[in-house]
Amino acid sequence: MPDKKILVVDDEAPIRDMLRVALEMAEYSVLEAEDAAKAHSIIIDQKPDLVLLDWMLPTTSGIELARRLKRDEVTQDIPIIMLTAKGEEDNKIQGLDVGADDYITKPFSPRELVARLKAVLRRTNTFSTSDPIRVDGLCLDPISHRVTINEGPINLGPTEYRLLEFFLTHQERVYSRGQLLDHVWGGNVYVEERTVDVHIRRLRKALSVEDHDRFIQTVRGTGYRFSNKIAAQN
Repeated sequence: MPDKKILVVDDEAPIRDMLRVALEMAEYSVLEAEDAAKAHSIIIDQKPDLVLLDWMLPTTSGIELARRLKRDEVTQDIPIIMLTAKGEEDNKIQGLDVGADDYITKPFSPRELVARLKAVLRRTNTFSTSDPIRVDGLCLDPISHRVTINEGPINLGPTEYRLLEFFLTHQERVYSRGQLLDHVWGGNVYVEERTVDVHIRRLRKALSVEDHDRFIQTVRGTGYRFSNKIAAQN
């Protein structure tokens, strides 16, 4: 029996049918919704493991639903792949900015979609077990999956959490965007390097409490590093 539930949210029945067949062949359990309201109800009631969410939906857009899901503690950790006919970079970045874990542009092959879905599930289901990591008031607890700054909770999406965890366990070393993709995203070849910048920006925003975003440093022309030392001025 499938052990992962995938919610397909698309107002076009033929697309839902195509995705359902492809996902069931890959041994996933499939839930379906034709609009944001029904999708939200299913998400609350059945807690799918991943949401395939069409950008263009009647009444409430997929982007608005993604934003709502990521603002709610109950649903914020559910990974989202945006399905969109919009191929422009700005729209892709907008999707990532609201919390989507990946996007795929129509038309796409079911095989490609399943591969990317597996990659997202793989990286969102990777948890570590070790002692809490502390740096100058910032604390990441891998057991409880909580991040705090001076005992105050910090809300991070699953990708930002993994990015911070990687930085904390690899301090003072510079990593290129490609290296971060390999280590944090699991070598998912479908994710563009620009994605790293989006998640770095979101991580910095979350860590801005008492200037803890200073730890995430940009090394011009190279990449990023985590350091509790003052960055040298170029």
